[in-house]
Amino acid sequence: TKWTTDYLSQAEGSKEVKIHVSAVPQMDFLSKNFVYRTLPFDVFVRRAAEVKHKEYFLTEDEKYYLRSVGEDVRKDIADIRKQFPVLAEDVHIPEYFEKEQFFSSVFRISSAGLQLWTHYDVMDNFLIQVTGKKRVVLYSPRDAPYLYLSGTKSEVLDVDNPDLEKYPLFVKAKRYQCVLEAGDVLFIPALWFHNVISEEFGVSYDKTDTYGNKDPMAASRAIQILDRALKTLEELPEEYRDFYARRMVLRIQEKAYRNDYG
Repeated sequence: TKWTTDYLSQAEGSKEVKIHVSAVPQMDFLSKNFVYRTLPFDVFVRRAAEVKHKEYFLTEDEKYYLRSVGEDVRKDIADIRKQFPVLAEDVHIPEYFEKEQFFSSVFRISSAGLQLWTHYDVMDNFLIQVTGKKRVVLYSPRDAPYLYLSGTKSEVLDVDNPDLEKYPLFVKAKRYQCVLEAGDVLFIPALWFHNVISEEFGVSYDKTDTYGNKDPMAASRAIQILDRALKTLEELPEEYRDFYARRMVLRIQEKAYRNDYG
């Protein structure tokens, strides 16, 4: 109840923040249908809380999204205590884990109606809703074959009305859904896909890694090796390429799949 727009604006004042601005509610990180802009924090908070804007970058009903980062986005982790020290004094991270397991705290503010792309994080994550309301749709890691991945992100933007001609396998993905209201905490296990809609203007923060979506080094190396192997297969005639590709798939299933995944 303390974090009203007036309180937020006064607490951190006119410090500049880098934000996402989108002319449409569904933000797409793959096609980059948004722009990055900089605003004083108090101005940003007021705009994010509005439905129609008198001042704007793209359109009068554009959406705003702040996701805090460290000073050097490539090296420094997000830490609400460093980026937003005044507000951090109000924050008490729930003791659901050992202190040495804590990696970062990401501060987020979203316009009402904003929808973030479906993605996974490589660390366990607590999403803590402070104000407003969010709908979260989740998919198990085992449903990755049906989510049309590009890196850590799904190409299926509209999970409510997917284009099944373009993404026919998406219907096989089992959907889990919940609504977070002020004071709710959602535990999102590592590798679980999540799609978030801010149903109201809201503030939240979470525990994750620098960007929350960097694959482990061993996994990245394995994917690079696989890409090189697939490139080598292109040297074979189609019939041979198909045969040896299927052998590779079977070998991966035999050596790496979990037995309880079915």
